[in-house]
Amino acid sequence: MPEEIYHAVGKRKTSVARVWMKPGKGQIIINNRTLDEYMTKQSGKGLIRQPLELTETLNQYDITVNVKGGGVSGQAGAIRHGISRALIDINPEYRLTLKKADLLTRDPRMKERKKYGQPGARARFQYSKR
Repeated sequence: MPEEIYHAVGKRKTSVARVWMKPGKGQIIINNRTLDEYMTKQSGKGLIRQPLELTETLNQYDITVNVKGGGVSGQAGAIRHGISRALIDINPEYRLTLKKADLLTRDPRMKERKKYGQPGARARFQYSKR
């Protein structure tokens, strides 16, 4: 009998993370690199491990992630969202725990668009009285 592989997609800002989870030793591979090689910031590593720590499944699943777009923080958030969704596929009882920690909600905050006639979204060119 082949082992079960669970798949989910997580998003944050402009990043999209595709996550595959299967029973294993707790290895996390992101874009063919280990978690420590890929994420240099400790905060990013903590963000990714958060859903696993909450559900006490830290060393129970091997996780493979393919993430595109955005920056370091956005990618970490997208991976966290994807892992949370995959954990619910594995065991629906985790839903309440993850929902309380607000890990299932896709963060709607996006960059505001630049407006015409000004240098940025809110910034204005300097006013000259004379």
